[in-house]
Amino acid sequence: MTATALLKARYGKLESQPEVPWNSTLAVLLNHRSVRAYLPDALPEGTLELLVAAAQSAASSSNLQVWSVVAVEDEGRKARLAELSNGQTHIAQAPLFLVWLADLARLEKLLSERGIPKDELNHLELTLVAAVDAALAAQNAVVAAESLGLGTVYIGALRNRIEEVAAELRLPPRAFPLFGLCVGYPDPVNPAAIKPRLPQEAVLHREAYALDGQGTAIDRYDRVMADFYRAQQMAVEGDWSDHSAQRVATRRATSGQQKRLSEALRNLGFPLL
Repeated sequence: MTATALLKARYGKLESQPEVPWNSTLAVLLNHRSVRAYLPDALPEGTLELLVAAAQSAASSSNLQVWSVVAVEDEGRKARLAELSNGQTHIAQAPLFLVWLADLARLEKLLSERGIPKDELNHLELTLVAAVDAALAAQNAVVAAESLGLGTVYIGALRNRIEEVAAELRLPPRAFPLFGLCVGYPDPVNPAAIKPRLPQEAVLHREAYALDGQGTAIDRYDRVMADFYRAQQMAVEGDWSDHSAQRVATRRATSGQQKRLSEALRNLGFPLL
């Protein structure tokens, strides 16, 4: 697709396009879509290792590298993880499922071997560093995968039953699953579409944040998403604003689940002080 076509797909419409440099990397980034239907074809040998090399090329705070990834290809384990993730069948369907971890276990071992106090491992800041590092690494892997013609989709539902996922993967204390990532060749019979994003006026702030004035951009986005939902035959009630508000309200209604997540993290060695 051309730059014009990709930008139009990403925003639902193209009001203006200044002359800007363009290259294949930008094309891969703007062509991203969430793939939930995969061919059974295995990935070429060495693909996993190449994706991990791309992931490790991402920035890491203080070079601590407090993340890890578990590659799951066993059919039985993928099926169990799919069940633990609200029955998302594409987890079992994809030839490769990657589980990205916030991992302080490796650092804890280094501290223990050197007789250094481990109190800092309990602080929220280091947990945030691990989560950010893992997210940066995973996104590098996504871009690398898509540059090879593969499709991907993130799976956040792993956190719904986080202790069971940790047990399935035999994670040590101080490591917990942040999200999963399906990787495989997209099924051309069920193609994924590029989902429009908010207009830049809603997310791009110059010099200082400005909340006032976003309403017009969001109203325009609601219309764009209504057209997208219809085109994709998606049964979504209301517009994007309504849908988003209802999702947040639903999360509040399930605050018991959030409490369980906090307890699970403590049980897995993350007191978040």
